[in-house]
Amino acid sequence: MKLFGALMAVTGLMFIASLYVGYAAISIPEGVAALLGRGNPLYVTVMQEIRLPRTLLAAMVGVSLGLSGAAMQGYLRNPLAEPGLIGVSGSAALGAVIALQTGFAAMFLLALPLSALAFAALAVGLILFLAGPRGSSLTLILAGIAVSAFAAALTSLTLNLSPNPYAASEIMFWMMGSVGNRAMSHVWLAFPIMALGWVALAGLGRGLDALTLGEDAAEALGISLSRLRLQLLLGTAAAVGAATAVAGAVGFVGLVVPHILRRFAHGRPSTLLWASALGGAAMVLAADLATRLILPERDLKLGVVMALIGAPLFLHLIYKTRREIA
Repeated sequence: MKLFGALMAVTGLMFIASLYVGYAAISIPEGVAALLGRGNPLYVTVMQEIRLPRTLLAAMVGVSLGLSGAAMQGYLRNPLAEPGLIGVSGSAALGAVIALQTGFAAMFLLALPLSALAFAALAVGLILFLAGPRGSSLTLILAGIAVSAFAAALTSLTLNLSPNPYAASEIMFWMMGSVGNRAMSHVWLAFPIMALGWVALAGLGRGLDALTLGEDAAEALGISLSRLRLQLLLGTAAAVGAATAVAGAVGFVGLVVPHILRRFAHGRPSTLLWASALGGAAMVLAADLATRLILPERDLKLGVVMALIGAPLFLHLIYKTRREIA
């Protein structure tokens, strides 16, 4: 309960800070009134149409990536596993790149995220086909790597053949990841899909706890490994696919957050699931705050900041783990 309380407090603090940090200096009473549609019309616009969608999406993306990362690591029993391993994020990025390159993204507001979601769903179908109904964890990993590599190759080919340098530049900036310049329509598009993914992943707790004893022991306890894998795949696809569709590529959250919180969860995957969800939300909110504070005059991307934070932290964790093993 202490862990839950601490994570809730940190996430809540980051959420409130995200609502009030920006160019326009808005006091807390003015911000609350603006969120309720009262007071200065300019403040109402800033809070309801700029800061609130950005803050909600940052928290939602963090929950999706943190929860998916913990579930993947629990199922594969590998602390180096992360949501991108099964190729959903790469396929969603490919869908967005094609939408930008063909001009489909300019047809209506949600064209780009819908295209990304469609390609994420296609990737899930392909992985299920390649891995087979009774495939092992190794088969799932190999199928995911194959789909991810193919999606990355097609993305690079699209960029390589782009006749318009401005379109290529727009694609590159989108792939860096960001929750800025998003509307509430993006929130309403992503939330139902993410929520389905969260429910599916949160329901894996008992199965993942049993799996720590080994696959044979888990089956003896009544856990269906094929059903567990399908639930994991569909939940990760929904959560991560929707997150990538609205925010672009944001890395390291699903890799680093479960790694940091594992010792506080006492090695129980079921506890680590919700802890990583809250921790992921706090980390993405903090990284998005950093994009606004470090270089406020430049459009610093969330994915770039997340990589700058996550990569050194992950290297430190690897070094620390190596010393503990030695």
